Amino acid sequence: MTDPLAEVVALLQPSARYSKTVTASGPWRVRRRLEGQPFYTVLLEGSCGLSVHDQHSIDLHAGDFVLIPAPNGSDLFSSPPPPEALSTQPVQLPNGEFRLGDLEGLEEVRMLVGHCAFASPDAALLVSLLPDVVHVRGNPRLSTLVQLLGEESRGQRPAREEVLTRLLEVLFIEALRASAGVAGTQGLLQGLADPRLAAAIREIHTAPTQPWTVAELARHAALSRSAFFERFNRAVGMPPMMYLLTWRMALAKNLLRSKDVRLAQVAEQVGYSSASAFSVAFTRHVGVAPTRYERV
Repeated sequence: MTDPLAEVVALLQPSARYSKTVTASGPWRVRRRLEGQPFYTVLLEGSCGLSVHDQHSIDLHAGDFVLIPAPNGSDLFSSPPPPEALSTQPVQLPNGEFRLGDLEGLEEVRMLVGHCAFASPDAALLVSLLPDVVHVRGNPRLSTLVQLLGEESRGQRPAREEVLTRLLEVLFIEALRASAGVAGTQGLLQGLADPRLAAAIREIHTAPTQPWTVAELARHAALSRSAFFERFNRAVGMPPMMYLLTWRMALAKNLLRSKDVRLAQVAEQVGYSSASAFSVAFTRHVGVAPTRYERV
C-alpha cells in the first residue's frame, strides 16, 4: 500500500538551506514577515514564546520543534513576553552565533532557527496539504535528533554545516510524522491520523487514475457518504474530490518536468481519458496550460 506522507515529502524535496545558532538573554522580540520561506525553530535550551500569523501564541521549551510551512508573519520572543513595541535585531558574535537581547547577560535561551527550502516548483500546492503549524514536543525520536543538533551546533568539527543540514532534513520528516493527530490542525497528517479517512486517502494515492467518487471512497472508509464528506473536509481542510484533484495535479506537474513523457501519457497516468480533458482540468487548476508549463 502506498504511503501518502512519503509521497508528499518526496515531491516536496525538503532541505534545510539556512540555519543559525541563536542565543538570548533578557527581554527580546524578533518579528518575521518573510512570506514563502518555510521557517523552523529548534529550541535547544531555555524557553520562549512564538506567535504565528498574529493569531495565537505557543510556549516553547527545550526539545521543542516548530515548523511553519507557509509563514506570513510570526514573532519569537522572550518569556515572559516583552512589550509589544519591542523589536530586537540579532547581533552576530565572533564565534558565528547570533545573540538576542542583553549581549553581556548569561545565556538563557539557545536555539537553531532557519529557513527550509522545497525544491519542488509545486511547493505551494503541496504545502496546502500540511498543517499551518507543526509543533512537536515530548517525542523521544525527535528529542534524540534535537540533542544531536545541539551537540553539532556547539562544535566546530569538519563538515559541521553538512551534518546540521542532514539532521534537520530528518527532523523535518520526523516532525511531520509525529504531528499527525494533533488537535486543531488540518491537512493530510490529520486525515492520516483518522483510521477511517486514512483508508480512503491511501486508496487515492495507490490508484490516482481510478475514477473515484465520494461514494466509493466513503465505502473504503466504512462511512456513509455524508459522514465521510463532512469528516474528510473537517480533518483535511478540503473536500475529498478537491484533494484527489490536488494530488493528481501534483503528480502531473512532476511528470511534465520529465522531457520523456508525452502529454497523452501524463493524462493517462493521472486519471484522464484524453489529453484534452486533462489540459482543461490542468489549466483551470494551475492557471497555465500543460504545454506551456512544460517549457517553464
